[in-house]
Amino acid sequence: MSGSQDDHNYANAEELAFLKLQTGIQDEDALKAHVVAVQKKAAEVHDYPCIRRFGFIKIKINKFRAAYQHVLHLGQNVPGALLLDIGCCFGNDLRKIASDGFPAHNMVASDLRQDFWDLGHQLFRSTPDSFPVVFLAGDAFDSNFLSLQPLLKEPPQSPAPDLHSLTSLSGLHGRLSAIHSASLFHLFSEDGQLQLARKLASLLVPRPGSIIFGCHGAQPTKGYVLGSKGKQMFCHSPESWRDMWNGEVFERGSVEVSTHMVNAGKILNETTDFHMLFWSIKRL
Repeated sequence: MSGSQDDHNYANAEELAFLKLQTGIQDEDALKAHVVAVQKKAAEVHDYPCIRRFGFIKIKINKFRAAYQHVLHLGQNVPGALLLDIGCCFGNDLRKIASDGFPAHNMVASDLRQDFWDLGHQLFRSTPDSFPVVFLAGDAFDSNFLSLQPLLKEPPQSPAPDLHSLTSLSGLHGRLSAIHSASLFHLFSEDGQLQLARKLASLLVPRPGSIIFGCHGAQPTKGYVLGSKGKQMFCHSPESWRDMWNGEVFERGSVEVSTHMVNAGKILNETTDFHMLFWSIKRL
């Protein structure tokens, strides 16, 4: 991949500064060589478009500023507040929010492949001791890993589980104060997105202020668009996304859904503009 079009301007100023801080590599040529070396290893695990485009170093968690500041407040002011990043890849977003003050020991990361999480430690030169986030490998559509459970009416009365004892996300039913998801929902059909939303909603603690937030591909009008490698991608519109959460997932009027859509240009094909939807769903 070195020398390809994708490895020019691989990081913006914020991401470059964050990489230097996390890795300790200040020389930009040496830093780029380090990133590209890890990128090659990741492509051997699975050649996702986001790997080719250096998506594993892009910081997305703080782009919807109001939601990000709210989650930071939860982490710093609500005892035991737990944060899940699902579809975490290398864990770059969790490293960002940890650097801004959310306690790393109250975080859970999850993705399909352990390999990507391990590569995250290589990329950021961290260890499970220096970055003590619990990682769980699994498929959110596997009921043995994340079962569909009813929304709780009240917070659980039993003590929270030891995060290091968890073997699946199902053990976090009704426990999470915040859930983050970046570039995950658009990988699935409309029905698949609804299923995933309902599963994640069941993990959220039934308390005002608990929040699910993130970003993914969208369109001004919901429907399918041509994605990478000729595959069709289902994209919600801001309106259909709000309607799904406020009515189909949660009881209408019980949540505040905020959205902000940005035109990212023709990055998937030559004819269709790709939009990124930044969003949050907060319990009232």
